[in-house]
Amino acid sequence: MYTDKTFPKPTLRPWNKGKLLGQKPPLQPKHVWAIRTRLQIAKRYRDLALFNLAIDSKLRGCDLVKLKVEDIAPQGYAVDRATIRQQKTGTPVKFEMTDHTRSAVDRYLQGLEKKSGDYLFTGYRGPDLFLTTRQYARLVSQWISGIGLDASLHGTHSLRRTKAALIYKRTGNLRAVQLLLGHTKIESTVKYLGVEVDDALDISEKVDI
Repeated sequence: MYTDKTFPKPTLRPWNKGKLLGQKPPLQPKHVWAIRTRLQIAKRYRDLALFNLAIDSKLRGCDLVKLKVEDIAPQGYAVDRATIRQQKTGTPVKFEMTDHTRSAVDRYLQGLEKKSGDYLFTGYRGPDLFLTTRQYARLVSQWISGIGLDASLHGTHSLRRTKAALIYKRTGNLRAVQLLLGHTKIESTVKYLGVEVDDALDISEKVDI
């Protein structure tokens, strides 16, 4: 007769043991420019286009890696604005592409025989398969550590939060940030940005009626 002692239960290691949890902080403008410069010098044109799009689009990693050429460059060159349907919520979100991003995308696409329906970013799995979120996360770690930051303190969401946090800091407009991030509830935006009571009071003090 078998008992619990016959087949003892294995000791399970907590998934979060040794991991730093919580919101990943956004990058500062100087960090963005440092990464851009390093990628430009190294002529890593795909990574530069991917990084710039991550900052401008504010997309989740799962949406960013599945971008297709037609989403960003339907006529063979990058457009000013694009609309993507989010995988998590199913709702569309719009974003702008700055001159830096459009130039990076156009440079990346030069010489590549990508068709409209092809994935914009591919990895070692092959030209017909999109870059995985795991591959994307590894690239982000390389970029972060490459400029001397602790990669364990930052992640793909750091890139998603960077421009959103800067917009909020400069304008205090939560509704605008909510739309740009594609959040369905303003509460999600408040939590995502880590807005505190002091932030709200600072905004309120600037409004005189």
